[in-house]
Amino acid sequence: MRVKTSVTLDEDVVSAIEAIAGEGESRSRTIERLLRQCLTARKRADIDDRDREIIDAHADELAAEAIDVLGYQIKTGGPGPRQVGA
Repeated sequence: MRVKTSVTLDEDVVSAIEAIAGEGESRSRTIERLLRQCLTARKRADIDDRDREIIDAHADELAAEAIDVLGYQIKTGGPGPRQVGA
C-alpha cells in the first residue's frame, strides 16, 4: 500500500534527484528507490558490524585454531595455498 506524504527538500537535493531519475521515472519513484537502496545498505552495514563484533570477541580462539590447522597441514603435507588458475 502506498502512502502519500509531504517532504520539504532543498533545491539542490531536488535537482540531484531529477538528474539521476531514470527515464520517465517520477521524483516520488526516484526518492523511493534511493531510500530503499539506503535502507538496504544500512541494514547490511548493521549486520557487518554485528559480525565484526562476534569475530573480534573470538579473535584469540580463531587465531589459535588457524595456527593449529596450519601446523597440521604442514605435518601431513596437506593442501597449501591454491595456485591461481588451478
